[in-house]
Amino acid sequence: MNRPLLFILAVLFSINAFAQTLTSEKTDVILKLNGDEMKGRITKINDTELTFIYNGETLEYTVKKSDILKIIHSSGRVEIINQPPLPSDIRAKDQIVMKGSPTDHHNRIAVLPFHFLIENQPGAEEVGLSAQQDAYGFLSQHSAGYTLLDTRTTNALLAKAGVTKDNITGFTINEICNILGVEYVIDGTIKQNRSSQTSYTSDNANTNVKRNGDDKVTGVRSSGSTFSNAQQRYDVSVSLSIYTDTNANIYSQSHRAFFTNTDGGYSNPLQYLLKRSPLYRK
Repeated sequence: MNRPLLFILAVLFSINAFAQTLTSEKTDVILKLNGDEMKGRITKINDTELTFIYNGETLEYTVKKSDILKIIHSSGRVEIINQPPLPSDIRAKDQIVMKGSPTDHHNRIAVLPFHFLIENQPGAEEVGLSAQQDAYGFLSQHSAGYTLLDTRTTNALLAKAGVTKDNITGFTINEICNILGVEYVIDGTIKQNRSSQTSYTSDNANTNVKRNGDDKVTGVRSSGSTFSNAQQRYDVSVSLSIYTDTNANIYSQSHRAFFTNTDGGYSNPLQYLLKRSPLYRK
């Protein structure tokens, strides 16, 4: 056999042996928490990190274990490094969090801003805030054994938790109680509807008679005026509900003012309901 042929056979044998070596070399696979995948060879590993070389490269990389989900070793063994976050862990990062333990809730009360409706349409927000403050002021004088959360703190905690008048119905009472750290929540609505209109009219007439020295009438002058006034009267009713941190409704009543009024005042029906609520103390 001539030398050129032997050389060619030797080269082919070397290439084949090298290819078999590459084929037989197994790969370590690293799956990271962010979804990235690394294929190559792990050369070192300790408690906090490992050293890794990509397939076909010689440069070493250091990878933190805190970034790794799992390793599939070349032997086929699977090693879990970090567990993926559970839904409950993710939920714990939401805006709605406990402000205290259930024990801290005991006998604590919060009054929510009232809903205010005029002719069944949303009215001024200021009226709802005023009714909230009035309910808090009245009940704080008749709440022996209970602790009332002041309205400023109530509204600030709701705002920080992302609770608004537009989305509050999307939260359970239990969630609201946890946000505020209370056992009881008072929720109210004021409804104002137009009733009769009262009109007043008055006339005033005046006549002046002018006489001369002989007491003879020389002239007569008459004048008059008319005054009119109209006042709109309103029917006002208040609805009140009290809930516990277990989502239970323990009181739900409505009361209409006995008489119509011209200013839409709600104090009488509000106090009427609060006096009959289970949280009222004389």
